[in-house]
Amino acid sequence: MKKRLKISIITVSLNSGSKIERSIKSVINQNYTKNKIEHIIIDGKSSDNTVNIIKKYNNKIKHWESHKDKGIYYAMNKGIKLCSGEIIGILNSDDYYYPNTFNIVNNYFLKHKIDFLFGSVQHKKLYHGFYPKKIWYKLNIYPSHSVGFFIKRTVQQKIGLYNTNFRFSSDRDLLYRLIRSKFIGMATNKNEIFGKFAVDGLSSRLPYYTRLIEEIRIRANNKQSKIYLFFLFFTIITHKAIMFFINKK
Repeated sequence: MKKRLKISIITVSLNSGSKIERSIKSVINQNYTKNKIEHIIIDGKSSDNTVNIIKKYNNKIKHWESHKDKGIYYAMNKGIKLCSGEIIGILNSDDYYYPNTFNIVNNYFLKHKIDFLFGSVQHKKLYHGFYPKKIWYKLNIYPSHSVGFFIKRTVQQKIGLYNTNFRFSSDRDLLYRLIRSKFIGMATNKNEIFGKFAVDGLSSRLPYYTRLIEEIRIRANNKQSKIYLFFLFFTIITHKAIMFFINKK
């Protein structure tokens, strides 16, 4: 019988009553050995019916709690500390997995000497890929989103938790640290789709320039040349302005 790695899934929620049930069921309904799945939900003291929905699946969830917290990455870090699985995945409360995701994840970690993995994900279009060699000049080197990201727990312990100084894009900072530390990641085949992420999530609502400024801060934090970052920022802003005036004509 093929080995089954234990997979821990962390879900962070806040007033997610309209969507969290779909997320929970997407974990429960995985075509995977049930005692090899661990679901941890960290709720930020929701004021809607989120907690009632979580309680409905109490016997299927390893751990859940509902307390006021300081934000999404604080909650993720709390969940990571509670994990016991060999592989960790992050599933936002408004996203969901497709039924065969954990089997694909298990196969990749067993067959390849990798520390982390990106699966394809569905949004308004299909997002796929991982381009670590482009890290120093391309902003979006892993377009597949957190629903597609899985990491070995031992590697997570070595690289550390999410940096809560970055309010919106701490997942990017984590990836830069992984690459700088020579950990090995890869993307699945394009047609191996892990799930779907919401079109109205935080990352989708965030203003472009807010994301860009935090991206520059993250790169500076990861020892990229400040002179280079200045020119990168200037180039991006200039290109954005030119495209704005072209499209306005």
